[in-house]
Amino acid sequence: MRRRIVMSMLAGATLLASTIFGTGAMAAETAARTAGAPAEFGTDWHDPMTAAPPVTRPHTKSCQVTLAETQFRDFTPYRGAYTPPRGCGDRWSKVVLRLDGKVKGRQFDRLGYLHVGGAEILRTSTPEPSPDGIAWHVEKDVTRYSDVFRGPRDVEMLIGNVVDDTYTGVIDVKVTLTFYRGRPDVPAPDRVLTLAGTPDGATLTTPRNSERIVAEVYATGSGGGCEEFWYLTVADPAAYSCKSDHGPYREVQIKVDGQLAGIAAPYPHVWTGGWSNPFLWYVVPAPRAFDVRPVEYDLTPFAGILNDGRPHRVEVSVLGVPAGQSGWSAPVNVLVWQDAHRAHVTGALTRTAATDVADSSVYTPGAENRVDTEAGHRLTVSGYLDTSHGRVTTTVTRTLANTSAHRWTDGENTDGLDASWTDDEAVAVQGAGPDRTTRTHRTYTMNGATTVGTDDRLRTVLTLGDRATVVRHEDGRRTGWSRLDDTYSGDAAYTLGVPRDQRHAVGTSSERYRLYGSAGCYDRSLTTEQGTLTEDRSRC
Repeated sequence: MRRRIVMSMLAGATLLASTIFGTGAMAAETAARTAGAPAEFGTDWHDPMTAAPPVTRPHTKSCQVTLAETQFRDFTPYRGAYTPPRGCGDRWSKVVLRLDGKVKGRQFDRLGYLHVGGAEILRTSTPEPSPDGIAWHVEKDVTRYSDVFRGPRDVEMLIGNVVDDTYTGVIDVKVTLTFYRGRPDVPAPDRVLTLAGTPDGATLTTPRNSERIVAEVYATGSGGGCEEFWYLTVADPAAYSCKSDHGPYREVQIKVDGQLAGIAAPYPHVWTGGWSNPFLWYVVPAPRAFDVRPVEYDLTPFAGILNDGRPHRVEVSVLGVPAGQSGWSAPVNVLVWQDAHRAHVTGALTRTAATDVADSSVYTPGAENRVDTEAGHRLTVSGYLDTSHGRVTTTVTRTLANTSAHRWTDGENTDGLDASWTDDEAVAVQGAGPDRTTRTHRTYTMNGATTVGTDDRLRTVLTLGDRATVVRHEDGRRTGWSRLDDTYSGDAAYTLGVPRDQRHAVGTSSERYRLYGSAGCYDRSLTTEQGTLTEDRSRC
């Protein structure tokens, strides 16, 4: 039953062309009333917001450009033109994107993208509106795309939507870029490249003096089908509504000329209609729902191959997706830093070593069916470049692991998941200065269940975690560190099969976003009840 509910609520959340938390285990049905919070959801609620920090802005001269100002009623992309700002030069200490959105009435969550000069600079999803209407905004530091912004470019944006007598919400958006003069703290890439489509597939041609190459992939399982909920899929012979050949393990891979160059764990996104219960997300969305961050791969070990001036085939695929099945979008940007003192940087790929993919998914039938999954993969690649400042060797090691326990009853009236994903990466650079190592440990968690009672009362209890620790060393001495912990918790219930005003929906949600490290401290918590913001607390 749960899967049918999900599909009916999200069938319109289709993405074309490409595509923020802790009350305790208090039951939503019996949650104590906070002063000012209504007994149940009404026709209006607090505008969506997240606990994530705003983008910091320098105190320098700024200029603003409007990228898009439009309404989305269908699947027709907005197309416009971008012209660089006047009065702020062509080198900027920071570039900040801001999206402001409005929608009212009834509408599904919708997914969208924004391209400038063919490069994807934003992937996003929308909140579901109240009858009275909501407004929200998204900010993103897009300084890394400065190369794209230095000349006139085509602009394309799409938030695919359906407007009819039932789904009345027209999505109004305005997107601006604000440019701040000066030099960035971290040098922006010299070039931002996209893949070229050819009859033989996508290709990449890099400058011949590239000395660092990073690919970013905006990978999302989306579109209303089972790959939107890939972490719940099961293999035969388990009886469940979303199937896949081997189970829920997914891995985003990138290959160069057919050779495995990078692996990554996809983030388990939950959009604002997810887990059968939009009342979880009306005010506080899941982490990364409004600002979808790309998976990154350091391809510098392959620069010695790529720097020959010829096009090279680059493929991105998602391991675990059933053959012939769609449902994933994975547009690619390639960021390149060049050697300013050498026209051609030569080098070689010296090592590639990958383990076999471990993927075990064990089905145990019973009154409560269960699938236990353990999976993982490890890849090491190494290469050198003879740069103007000497030979530099880069070694990248990536280790992925996934464990999950999926439990459900016949008819899926109870459907629960306890899952974690880890993505550990070490990038070691030797030569032309001190030895430098950056280690990143990423952990994503999902623990929750949806139940439908005999009274047709649906309840979802869910906790999501997005955590990352980064440590940098030079010659064995720690030079910088950061620790992120973004945790969402929600508990919401409503009655199925009745008009909206008879659902008697209740729900609590909270987010705590903590970011500590050598650069400082940020700690903010949000708590809501029945769509009312009851706490907004900062601790640092």
